[in-house]
This record gives sequence, C-alpha cells and structure tokens, in this order.
Amino acid sequence: MDLQFFCRVFLITALISLVCQVCSVTAGDIVHDDDLAPKKPGCENDFVLVKVQTWIDGIEDAEFVGVGARFGTTIVSKEKNANQRRLILSDPRDCCSAPKNKLANDVIMVDRGHCKFTTKANYAQAAHASAILIINNQKELYKMVCEPDETDLDIHIPAVMLPQDAGTSLEKMLISNSSVSVQLYSPTRPLVDIAEVFLWLMAVGTILCASYWSAWSAREAAIEQDKLLKDALDEIPDTRPVGSGGIVDINTTSAILFVFVASCFLVMLYKLMSYWFVELLVVLFCIGGVEGLQTCSVALLSRWFKRAGKSYIKVPFFGTLSYLTLAVSPFCIAFAVVWAVYRNVSFAWIGQDILGIALIITVLQIVHVPNLKVGTVLLSCAFLYDIFWVFVSKKLFHESVMIVVARGDRSGEDGIPMLLKIPRMFDPWGGYSIIGFGDILLPGLLITFSLRYDWLANKTLRAGYFLWAMIAYGLGLLITYVALNLMDGHGQPALLYIVPFTLGTFLTLGKKRRDLRVLWTRGEPERPCPHIRLEHQHREELDDNDH
Repeated sequence: MDLQFFCRVFLITALISLVCQVCSVTAGDIVHDDDLAPKKPGCENDFVLVKVQTWIDGIEDAEFVGVGARFGTTIVSKEKNANQRRLILSDPRDCCSAPKNKLANDVIMVDRGHCKFTTKANYAQAAHASAILIINNQKELYKMVCEPDETDLDIHIPAVMLPQDAGTSLEKMLISNSSVSVQLYSPTRPLVDIAEVFLWLMAVGTILCASYWSAWSAREAAIEQDKLLKDALDEIPDTRPVGSGGIVDINTTSAILFVFVASCFLVMLYKLMSYWFVELLVVLFCIGGVEGLQTCSVALLSRWFKRAGKSYIKVPFFGTLSYLTLAVSPFCIAFAVVWAVYRNVSFAWIGQDILGIALIITVLQIVHVPNLKVGTVLLSCAFLYDIFWVFVSKKLFHESVMIVVARGDRSGEDGIPMLLKIPRMFDPWGGYSIIGFGDILLPGLLITFSLRYDWLANKTLRAGYFLWAMIAYGLGLLITYVALNLMDGHGQPALLYIVPFTLGTFLTLGKKRRDLRVLWTRGEPERPCPHIRLEHQHREELDDNDH
C-alpha cells in the first residue's frame, strides 16, 4: 500500500468519525422551557436576546448578550434610543432584601440567589434602579418566568439574565475601574438570514458537483470495461466497475459500525475538548483539505493539461504520481497552511469553506454506496445518532454533547473546523450560520448513488431518481433552517429533517416505478454483457464466412 492510498483511507476513516455535527448553533443557548408558566398580566413579555454594551470611564468596551425576562418593561430595539446608565453591584449581592446602595436610576447587578426573580426586581425597583441584571450561576442563559402563584405583578424596570462568564467580566470591570456604565437594547433580527440562503446553496451545489463527477467516473469506468472486453474475449474481468480505481464501497456492517465509532469519537471530543485538542483537529482537517483540494484541482486542470495529467513519475513513499499532481500539491499545501495560521481572522471562513467543500467532494468521489439497502441502513443509523447526541444526551451529560462539541466550549477556540460556515452579514447579532460535514456528506452518498444509477440505466432527468432526491434534500435542509428559527435559536440536527425527505422520496419512487428490488440489492441496472454480445457477433461472422 503506497502512502497516497494510505492517506486516502485515513481521510475516509477520520471523516466518517467526525461527519455528524449540528446544523447551526447560536451565540447563547437558552435552556429553560417555560411551557408550565403561561403568560399572565404583568408577566407576558416575549423572550428576546438583549445586548449589554459597556463603557469604562466613557470609553466603549466589551459587549455581552443576555435574555430579557417575561416580566418588567420591554427593552428598546434601537441603540440610539437606549440610555447609558451607571452600573453598580448590589448589596446584598443576591438582592433578596432591600439594597443598602443609594441608587439614582442606576443599573444594579445581582447574583442569582434563593429568592424569586420577581422579588429581586421588586426590591431593585423600590430602590430606584433603572434596570436589573441578574447573573446566572451557570454558563447558559435562562428564561426568567413568574411563579404560577404570583399575582398583581407591577414591575416597571427591565430585567435581564446574563451568563456566569459575563457576570465575572463585569465584576472585574467594577472592581478595577472608577466608572462603568451600560446600555441595554434588543435589536430585531432580519426575517430571512442571507447567510443561511448562501449556506443552503453551498450544500446543494457541493452535492450537485460531487454527483456529476461520481456519475461521470462510473460511466467512464463502464465504457473502459467494455473496451477491455472487446480486446480480450477469452479473459472476462469483474463486470462491476465500482470496485476499481481506488473506489471504496460501504457495506451494511460498516454502516452500522459507523454509529458506534462516531459516538465514541464524539464522546472523546467532548471529554478531551481543549485548546491542544482543537489544534490536533485543525492539523487533521488540513491534511484532509490538502488531499481534497489536490484531487479536485487535478481533475479540473487535467482537461487543459492532458499530457501532464497522463505523465507519471514514481516518488519515494508516495508511489506513482502524475506531473500535474506534483505541480499542484505545493499550492494546496500552502493554502492549507495559510488558513491554519490565520484561521481566527474575520475572513478565514472562506478558506475553511474551500477546503471543506473540496474534502466533501473528494470523499463522495472515493466512497460509494453500492445499493439502496446500504444507503438506508447508513442514513437510518445517522438519523438516530443525530437525535441521540443532540437531544437525548442532555439527560445523560446535562448538556447537549453535539452542540458543545460543535460550539467548541472549553477549547478557547470558535468551534471545531469540520464545518462549513458563513457570517451573518446583515444580522445585528453577528455570529455564523454553520452546517456540519455529515449533513452534506451522508445524504450526498445516497444522492450520488442515484445519479450513477440514472446514467447507467440511461434514464432522463425527470424519469430518474437524482432530480427528486436533490429536491427532497433541498426541502429537508430548508425546513431545518425554518425549525432553527422557530426553536428559539436552539441547535437543530439537520438529519432529523433531511433523512425522512431524502430516503422517503427514494423508497417511494422506487416502489412506484417497480425498481425497488434492483435498487435494493444490485444497485445498478441490468446491462447486456459485452462478452456475450461479442461472442454472438463472432459466431455470426463465422457462419457468414462458412457460407
């Protein structure tokens, strides 16, 4: 086994272990569900994210994000309408009794103690505070609601919950400086996130490119095989082209094993998540990105530089490489190294997306689903995997394991690199819209299989399966983003929506068109055997010569 092939196998193994990540994660995870605390008079505000902008001695400083309470006055949406007020610490800190501080329209910061949120707000209001900031005892945000037995609420100041790390930073500011002031406002998010539109186009476009490349390669392999049969009637090679040319077929066992391997790797990421571990993932991502970028670049450039693409040289440790591969490799390596060094700058997402897309296309070219049976098992396992590690893992680990890993908590980094991301350009809250490799790669394996089948069966676009599988994937991903915006910004597992659409469409069409048995077992249409056809032609020629 030469080093190049070993790197490809390593790339596939690493990707299968890392593919499933959540579709999107917002800046602050709101954890409390208030279904048992309905709105009531004086406690009927909508929950909104609140920006807390700070000034130190009149100079603008850090900005924090909190969530407004169900009670209290609503917070202005425009920054220009928000007033700057002095920030002070409460005494006592939990504000479960009347503050000893003298307040004059100041914003009071209190700890989350043992009394009700409304009790704190009432004491702050009675002390003439202009707003109250309640610091959570955990890193998450918390929706502050009223108790079921509370009546006659009359709170006329805004109440905002801030996460624990924000409270620590604000306390340091107050201790270290003479004057700290804050400004509270809640800008409105746009109805449509342009970043999600572009991310949707990137995901669909990546699968589209990978599918046509995979189908073209499969057809070329079939044509080449027919030529070999014509040249050697007596030597009959294997009639299945999908196993040649460095292609790796997934079987049912490996599809099931994927769940266990990916789960173990995800737990390892969760437990070992730290700065050095993310650095290791960056190195692995760069190795895969270089391989993907090199493969895609060589495939494109070989159309113009055919001689360089077909001229080979044997390189120690790397095996036989084309001259075109040798020419392209240094640029691919340099691109990945530059991205790794400058990955924290504002425009680094462009390099990450280029490397990621090239990597996904290359894996979809190398790894094949041989039939619908394997595709169904793989996507079903990934479906259960996604749901378990996003939702069920909260009960076992007290937080969503997949969201924590994708967000990069405890690592000091902005998430792991196995994601496509685009900044929210017109969103006042900023941040990124992201999609995990698995949400493209796993459905992509089934969709590329559909186009290979269509081309080998000589089906038209409308009569085939690829068009409908692509439409189903696009709708599933679109519904994922709709659900994301309807679920208070909680991270959503995209495969929860994509798998039923894509797999359900494929199975329904296959059954309706009576192709399901062939799709399920063989995975390719019945084709006349060139060997038998040529033998028949040869016999006819001999008979004609005899006459």
